[in-house]
Amino acid sequence: MKLTFYGADKEVTGSCHCLEVSGSRFLVDCGLQQGQDVKEDNKLPFAAAAIDFVLVTHAHIDHSGRLPCLVKEGFRGKIYATGATCRLLSIMLLDSAHIQEVDAENENRKDRRAGREEVEPLYTAQDAQQALEHLVPCEYGQEIEPAPGVRFRFVDAGHLLGSASIELWATEGGVTKKVAFSGDIGNLHQPIIRDPQYLHDADYVVMESTYGNREHGKNEDYVEELAQVIDTTLGRGGNVVIPSFAVGRTQEVLYFLREIKERGLVHSAPDFPVYVDSPLAAEATRIYSGDLRGYADEETVRLIRSGYNPIGFSNLKISQSVEESKWLNEDLEPKVILSSSGMCEAGRIRHHLKHNLWREECAVLFVGYQANGTLGRLLIDGVEQVKLFGESIAVRAQIYNFRGLSAHADHTGLLRWISAFEEKPDCVLVVHGEPTACLGFTEDLEQVGYRAIAPNYLGSFDLLTGRVLDEGIEPEALRPKAAKKRKVSTAYTRLLNAAQRLMDVAERSEGGANKDLAKFADQILSLCDKWERRD
Repeated sequence: MKLTFYGADKEVTGSCHCLEVSGSRFLVDCGLQQGQDVKEDNKLPFAAAAIDFVLVTHAHIDHSGRLPCLVKEGFRGKIYATGATCRLLSIMLLDSAHIQEVDAENENRKDRRAGREEVEPLYTAQDAQQALEHLVPCEYGQEIEPAPGVRFRFVDAGHLLGSASIELWATEGGVTKKVAFSGDIGNLHQPIIRDPQYLHDADYVVMESTYGNREHGKNEDYVEELAQVIDTTLGRGGNVVIPSFAVGRTQEVLYFLREIKERGLVHSAPDFPVYVDSPLAAEATRIYSGDLRGYADEETVRLIRSGYNPIGFSNLKISQSVEESKWLNEDLEPKVILSSSGMCEAGRIRHHLKHNLWREECAVLFVGYQANGTLGRLLIDGVEQVKLFGESIAVRAQIYNFRGLSAHADHTGLLRWISAFEEKPDCVLVVHGEPTACLGFTEDLEQVGYRAIAPNYLGSFDLLTGRVLDEGIEPEALRPKAAKKRKVSTAYTRLLNAAQRLMDVAERSEGGANKDLAKFADQILSLCDKWERRD
């Protein structure tokens, strides 16, 4: 009875755990690695065809994003998730596939020019669609036996619509061990969804630690704080740009914005325009506006029963097309823009940052966790300049970090969750946290009497004996050491930036008049000839 760790081990993204029980081999989550967590281009570190089935805690891509890879490489089993998670996966995996395809095409344009071999996307929309065909919707509390010796049920984790912790009973050789997987544990008093439900007994617990060393801080009224930022920013003629995860966080922010308008808290522009600029967020918002029975909290259920849309209000607009998205940065009216991705690593948000970061009158407001190595984390940490689309952008906008809006439980919330167990588990295996958070929370658990271990990538654990079988590989050993950079002059750096800008302009000129393109090419060649003669 073996548990192997294939992702989010002293890291935040790429959650993936594998259990081997009574001849069955199955996964709990199969997430995409992001930021500095990416290893071997997100390749699966096991044979996909050898996996019998998968349990998915929730739809976020860092827990589900490699399911299409699994199917593409030979997986033929069932993928179990709650009904709401299945609905969200139906849009999120296809969106992720689109990003993979676009990123590969962009990379291949550069490779073709450089004479390099072209790359394939991690997976395609067809791969994602095939993965969706393996989904099996489940209800909270429903006990399911996917294989002999394995029984499980989902419990509401309060993190995202349909998110779950898992209670799993594994039987081998006449011995049964109960393993609890926390999934991502939700914060208290989030809008729309319910608070996390607590588990009370298990032999082993696999527990997240995203905020294992931090508190969110006291935010007595998120609505008033958010309203103040909006009021101040719009009043000075700027835009409020909110990088927001398309699924879950965008809908929660819309809930707060509805309340802000109802309470008349923004005086500079009482009916300020709000744009949701993300096709994925638009699809998710439709799901959140539908039947939420069994998933929503009491207040949201009451609003829905009264015929009220809890995330709808006047002057709310959805930008679907690329043209509509571009127009937002041409329109001079101050506005609120919600766009993904939440960590600013891809998508339309990067265009909005390009057009707003350098403007002192604007504000960028973060409402979710920012992993190490991401653009969002750099901005929160106070970087003064960033590069977007080959162009250096000064950071002059006001940067706000609303940590209290996190969908993750903080340090106190995590301790509250584990303390609900009536007896201490034999061992708590601490995952899904950056090294300082993960190791810090592991030490905190040990200080209050728990046996706690923070496993490494490819580490393994024997659930029958409670022994570590393989220590695995520390995260730092998996990251290539940065080459020592030679010092270059500011003028040379400026030259390289100018060359990149020239390439960007050339790429955007496709489709122009042949006469104009020929003239442009002659000017570039003439300039090159001039500088080559100087050598």
